[in-house]
Amino acid sequence: MEEKTTNMEAAEVKAAENVNTEAVADETSKKSGSEEGGLVKPKEIKGTKIPYEKRKALYGYGFIALWFVGTIYFFIVPVIKSLIYSFNNTKPVSGEMQLDFIGWDNYINAFRQDPDYTKNLLSVLGTTGLKTPLIIIFSIFIAVILNQKFRGRTFARAVFFLPVIIATGPVFDIINGNMSTGGYAGGSEQFSTMFETDLVDQLLTFLGIYGISDSLTNMITTVTADIFNMVWNSGIQILLFLSALQNIPFSAKEAAQMEGATAWEYFWKITVPYISPMIIASLVYTVVDSFVDPTNAVMQQVLSQSSQWHHGFSAAMAWAYFAIVGVVLAIVVVVVNKFVYYEVE
Repeated sequence: MEEKTTNMEAAEVKAAENVNTEAVADETSKKSGSEEGGLVKPKEIKGTKIPYEKRKALYGYGFIALWFVGTIYFFIVPVIKSLIYSFNNTKPVSGEMQLDFIGWDNYINAFRQDPDYTKNLLSVLGTTGLKTPLIIIFSIFIAVILNQKFRGRTFARAVFFLPVIIATGPVFDIINGNMSTGGYAGGSEQFSTMFETDLVDQLLTFLGIYGISDSLTNMITTVTADIFNMVWNSGIQILLFLSALQNIPFSAKEAAQMEGATAWEYFWKITVPYISPMIIASLVYTVVDSFVDPTNAVMQQVLSQSSQWHHGFSAAMAWAYFAIVGVVLAIVVVVVNKFVYYEVE
């Protein structure tokens, strides 16, 4: 038995050696055949030594390089300069701006000595507090309508979003009848009458509430007199709410229908929780858009002081305004965020 086992192992070793010999012979014959046929083994092409992922990153940096340089030169540097100006008394001289450090005097003078800054600030805060809820409610209402299936839905969506595209200075001046500011004369008054809301007083008189209370009349007039601008400033918010409505799962609607929920219950129990993250985003956008509007009283005062070469004083007003806006946004986010529903997967 041991002799047979030894013979079998020797036979297996010999067979393995024959296989290796045949493989080497085949490889040698292939090489010789390729050399005899005049075929030359192609050389390896040496590519760049930079890995593919790093190359993609470099392409990205290259695309944003121009924007990055522009941001630094046209935004960051002016912001830093304005902060420096706010602590100095500025005086333009030939080729440079002469600075005289006065500390916090510009900020103190803005609130204590200037008779209009505090009044304008309170006016802007009040106007923003009135218009922001109206814009949010109007945007949700229009978004719910545009989310329904009806003929011309795409055209209706484009109409409400069109102001965002064409809301340039000249177009807005034409609509408001301020053609003179753009260098045009005549014709704007007739065009702008399409967007006027002077019938509010007549409607209040017809309803019998005009003149009952001056504060009530002024509040209603303030809210409704600028109704066109409210619609004009709702394009982004409508788009945000529309995208949120389209992300509501169909299973939620089916479950609500099986439970017998009414449309009113479905709106408050399903729609509002699902779109609540967009509510806070729209609130932040609306508040910022209202505060940076160049037509509000504070922005006009800041620009007026700057045009009179009071750069330090105007910079102090702007930075104080920026701080107040930041505090208001922080309060809004903290309060509203408590009612926001975030879906956790």
